[in-house]
Amino acid sequence: MGKLKTRRAAAKRFNVTGTGKFKRAKAYKSHILEKKSPKRKRNLRKATLVAKSYIETVRKMCPFV
Repeated sequence: MGKLKTRRAAAKRFNVTGTGKFKRAKAYKSHILEKKSPKRKRNLRKATLVAKSYIETVRKMCPFV
């Protein structure tokens, strides 16, 4: 069996919290910002946790993180 490798793109996008959950940035904050309200843009700045249904997928992509 070959070595386990981390998917580098995923490793750059996720961080692990102290309790082992994955933290991620929110989407829709990169462009077309004029029509989005200030409140919406402000809330998109905050980080959030990966949903339970995706945790196993992220863990497989980042086995050593």
